[in-house]
Amino acid sequence: MKNIMENKYVKFGIVALLYLLWVIWLGNYWFLPGLAIIFDIYVTKKVNWSFWKRRDGKNSTAVEWLDALIFAVIAVTLINIFLFQNYRIPTPSMEKTLLVGDHLFVSKVAYGPRLPNTPIAVPFTQNTLPFTNGRGKSWSNLILRPYKRLVGFGKVKNNDVVVFNFPAGDTVVVEQTSVSYYEILRSIADSFQSDDEKANKHLMTREQYLAKARSYVWKNGHVIYRPVDRRDNYVKRCIGIPGDIITIKEGALYVNDKLQADNGTQQTSYIITTNGTPFTEKAFERLDVAVSDQVTDGSNYLLPLTVNNAAKIKGFINVTSITPDFKRPGIYDSQIFPHNPRIKWNVDNFGPLKIPSKGETVKIDTTNICFYDQIINIYEKNDLKVKDGVIYINGKAADSYTFKMDYYWMMGDNRHSSADSRFWGFVPEDHIIGKPKVIWLSVNKDMTGLKRFRFNRMFRRIK
Repeated sequence: MKNIMENKYVKFGIVALLYLLWVIWLGNYWFLPGLAIIFDIYVTKKVNWSFWKRRDGKNSTAVEWLDALIFAVIAVTLINIFLFQNYRIPTPSMEKTLLVGDHLFVSKVAYGPRLPNTPIAVPFTQNTLPFTNGRGKSWSNLILRPYKRLVGFGKVKNNDVVVFNFPAGDTVVVEQTSVSYYEILRSIADSFQSDDEKANKHLMTREQYLAKARSYVWKNGHVIYRPVDRRDNYVKRCIGIPGDIITIKEGALYVNDKLQADNGTQQTSYIITTNGTPFTEKAFERLDVAVSDQVTDGSNYLLPLTVNNAAKIKGFINVTSITPDFKRPGIYDSQIFPHNPRIKWNVDNFGPLKIPSKGETVKIDTTNICFYDQIINIYEKNDLKVKDGVIYINGKAADSYTFKMDYYWMMGDNRHSSADSRFWGFVPEDHIIGKPKVIWLSVNKDMTGLKRFRFNRMFRRIK
């Protein structure tokens, strides 16, 4: 058996078969000439494809290390594109399902690997080069590929935990990469409007304030564009799939008018009043409340808690009251999708809103275009304009639109500490990266020594 496996034709046959299956999966038969290269590598050996090292005689240690490094970079890059990728949880938006410091194996084949839009890039970087303060692009626009997803094992389902590219991350202010460009514009527009109100000046329209804010940002900051696959990676739970109707009433989530049960790890912010006796650090440890989540003035606390933890804290002898910190219905929040003052939604009172599906046609007018302008203009790359009450798509008046992609609704389990679809709307299918399967490492930055490692979370499946 050993002699057979060492035969050059057997080696060629195995590698050629794997390569052929990969080409079929890829659906791009322009790669078939690669079989000739494989044949030469294993059989004829006419060309030294590893030109940096000698094929006869001994190579130096430096060359051997270089050869191993090149192989490792190529292998890991292909694995990251087609099979799985590591992802580290940077924020508490998914607590208690996922904690800050959790490292995840994200399966690319769960929904089908997505081919890179920007294949020319520095390996192991998402969008910026190290040590460039966010200004150095890690990719090249020399080759830009359209969206294509290979066949996977399934589709995104309700309640799946999903990793995806940040939809509102197409445009980025380098000086404030942690905040959405559109959120920055809205905040500055709100500030300009507030200043005019205080000065009793004539108020402009919302569009005029946004235009003024846009001019200010572009003048005072460095603004860049990122292709889909170079936008920041986010992880949330898929609350709604194409065709679902999402509604939130006083913090309670409904999908297609059906109340969604608490999954046990979902958190809500609670206002807690005590008799003046503060909570101990041991109490916070038992409740698994991170130091960064503890907001207090000494006798009052604002804490993110699961339903079970809220019940536990209610039984503490020093607690006099505990109430969920829900926003009232009818209170408009300019940061909440669709960012229209006529639609008075907030994080706890939202919808109903239907999620678009591929091939679906909707009627559009000036009263509902705010729900779809980003889809039409940015995600599906049309020229959208509204002039004198008429909607123009690619220069033609339009009263309907047919969606080219499926869309999803993503929310964090830590409902009051999650920037999610309530803030930036729908997630297009071409932004879906994969499904996290396992926590392979978990590090608690608030601890020291071996306590930093959450051994009880390692190799735990994600639900």
